[in-house]
Amino acid sequence: MTYMDTGATAEDVSLCFVSPVFCFSLNFFILKPSLPVFVGSRVMVVLWSFVFVVLWSCAFVVLCSGIFVVFCSSVFVVLCFCGLLVLCFCGLLFLWSSGLVVLCSYGPVFLWSCVLVVILSCGLVVLWLSGLLVLCSADDNPLYPPPPAYNPQPELDRNTLVPDIRVPTISEDEAREALLTFVNSKWTYSAKPARNLTFKDLRPSTVFRYRLETYTETRTSAWQYEPYNGQAVDGPQYGVPPAPWDVPVVLPQRFTDTVEKIRVPHTSFIKTCHKCSGCGRTRCVACFGRGMKRCTFCHGHGSSRNKRCTSCHGRGRKRCISCHGHGFKTCGLCHGSQNLLHFILLTVTWKNNVEGFIPDRQPDFPDEKFEKVKGAPLFIDENVLVYPLQGFPDQEICDISKKMITEHFNRHTSTSRILQQRQTIELVPLTHAHYAYKGKNYSFFVYGTEKKVFTSKYPTACSIQ
Repeated sequence: MTYMDTGATAEDVSLCFVSPVFCFSLNFFILKPSLPVFVGSRVMVVLWSFVFVVLWSCAFVVLCSGIFVVFCSSVFVVLCFCGLLVLCFCGLLFLWSSGLVVLCSYGPVFLWSCVLVVILSCGLVVLWLSGLLVLCSADDNPLYPPPPAYNPQPELDRNTLVPDIRVPTISEDEAREALLTFVNSKWTYSAKPARNLTFKDLRPSTVFRYRLETYTETRTSAWQYEPYNGQAVDGPQYGVPPAPWDVPVVLPQRFTDTVEKIRVPHTSFIKTCHKCSGCGRTRCVACFGRGMKRCTFCHGHGSSRNKRCTSCHGRGRKRCISCHGHGFKTCGLCHGSQNLLHFILLTVTWKNNVEGFIPDRQPDFPDEKFEKVKGAPLFIDENVLVYPLQGFPDQEICDISKKMITEHFNRHTSTSRILQQRQTIELVPLTHAHYAYKGKNYSFFVYGTEKKVFTSKYPTACSIQ
């Protein structure tokens, strides 16, 4: 497994500008000795120009290939080379077409030369944009999927048995007390109907909440740097850098989301700061390196309304506050140390991927209410890999268990490492209470172990009415 460097230094940038100039000079000295020979023949000039363009195209392709091979670790350098070479080549095509206009007075020759220039220019632009898309698609933080040996493999045709179920019930006193607690939390509700109502029926129902948790570990890496102040440099001379999944880490508590950043051993090296080019300071952008700025009160005139400016004392300029009049500031990257320590930073992410399911069996009760209450733990199965449920009274729970386990395994093993799985079934109490008050029928729900209440209609909305 290799790591990619996406940084670019000042030397790389200067090389981007030197290479096109070298190509121009080389083509000029190749073309110059042959001009006197063919200058008397317009047809030969056209042919020679066409050959010249073809040769330059070949040189362009070869040069770009070499650049990509040598500097493939720097996306910035490759983009600079491609962009500048495309501009240079389009300029050469323009000069060539201009020469044809001067040397060849024939209309068809000029027309075909213009068509050729447009076709070649469009082709180069398309090639450059294609390369740009390919290079820019590279991720600065590549995701390293674990090797197959790091992930456990499930056993085929294996299932998990669950115990018998007992439906919980509540009494009328408990239902009345839950309703009174709910009414007291609503200042527009009166407690009189809750105290004087007459229960007609209490219908408990079984509501199962299935939850699958998959605890995964994901690793990504990226080049980082920090100011070099003489600290130890763990470079490649001390050993071969380990692969991302071979870097040892301390596992946190299971089923807790944690992120840890680790410096990969043997990947550090010192490099000149690319922002200040090793100077330790940069030009102040507020005053453009002059140390002084134009006075904002007198606009640089030194006086306002025929009076001497009291802000700049008639000078028209004031000392730059940003750089304190020095014209430069300490480099923000290297903090004046002139060098940077580059290294690969490995980011290890532990995440608990939770997915739940509740069968929709009560059309009058909103399912989102179950998310805010707890249930009685009925079944807990924890292992490296869990298996689908079998023999549960609710077949829909068994089917969703098999579906979720398969989806979690296929989804997370492609990019992460599964450390542990846990599937639980909670029995959430739900009782539909029917009652009568003043000759009218009403109902409410008592749900959760907290015995919360939900009702869509209450006998009276306000105690004042």
